[in-house]
Amino acid sequence: MIEVIKSKIEKEAVDQWFANWSDLVPVIHEAHDLRDKTAGTHMEEGIQLYEQFICDVSEVAEIDVHEEYEVLPINALERLAFIKRRPGQYACYRQLDELFIETKKRCARLRLKK
Repeated sequence: MIEVIKSKIEKEAVDQWFANWSDLVPVIHEAHDLRDKTAGTHMEEGIQLYEQFICDVSEVAEIDVHEEYEVLPINALERLAFIKRRPGQYACYRQLDELFIETKKRCARLRLKK
């Protein structure tokens, strides 16, 4: 298991990461409401934001699907693979949003644990 670096999941850092996602949410949501093809492009930004955070807090260069990451919620890598296959779908947007929320909560639990 790849452990999280506690200093990198401080509340301020996680809140900033989540705020960046929160800025993207209305843009993606509106694109889906308008049936705009740019939803996929904005989702790619969200996916990159999510993956970069996981890499940063785990101190790895890239995510290895064969590894377990302490910071990730249950089935996160499988869910991320699903999202990456069809980033333009609304279901993938909802799933990515849930991953952000669950990962934020997991970071809070890990801060208390360590």
